[in-house]
Amino acid sequence: MAPRTSSVAAPEGDPTTRDRILDIALELFTEQGYEATSLRQIAERLGYSKAAVYYHFATKDDILLTLHLRLHEFGASAMEAVDEQEWTPQAWADLLDLLIDQLLEQRALFLLQERNRAALEKLHRERHESDHDDLDATFQRILANPKIALGDRVRMACAFGALMGALVFNGNAFADVPSEELGDLLRGVVHDVLDPGPATR
Repeated sequence: MAPRTSSVAAPEGDPTTRDRILDIALELFTEQGYEATSLRQIAERLGYSKAAVYYHFATKDDILLTLHLRLHEFGASAMEAVDEQEWTPQAWADLLDLLIDQLLEQRALFLLQERNRAALEKLHRERHESDHDDLDATFQRILANPKIALGDRVRMACAFGALMGALVFNGNAFADVPSEELGDLLRGVVHDVLDPGPATR
């Protein structure tokens, strides 16, 4: 492995260098895949020596994990919203409205995950799992709460599934749709599912 410190064009500890490494890695991992991307390629696009990358990240796995943890920051804020509210279909709609905005801001990261599933699954097995378990458990606990009417719980689950299906599990199927337009369409679907009208109640 290359040494951790060496002559680096940017000042050591410069936070913008670290952010640029992550942004470049996100582009390359998405364009050509994690396995096909080398630290040297990241350094070349950065315009610094390879030592600049090693100064901030010891391995390529560290870069991928850091990018992945950006999504956990989103997950943590979602969990805070979940813990604070008394659940009704309207409260759930408000949460999903918030999630839509956050998910659309992270579209590039979700595309990264979709295109590098094998590498991320390996990373999860070896280094990281509990945060996802906590978030999943929180949503499952809410949707299993017998104090919420069964019909409401089913609609809440379906609305959440529709959102995740459109933005997370379909890769770049809607990559050419502007975020604002896609967000409006998703909100319409979510609200239709949660409040289908008196004829279906």
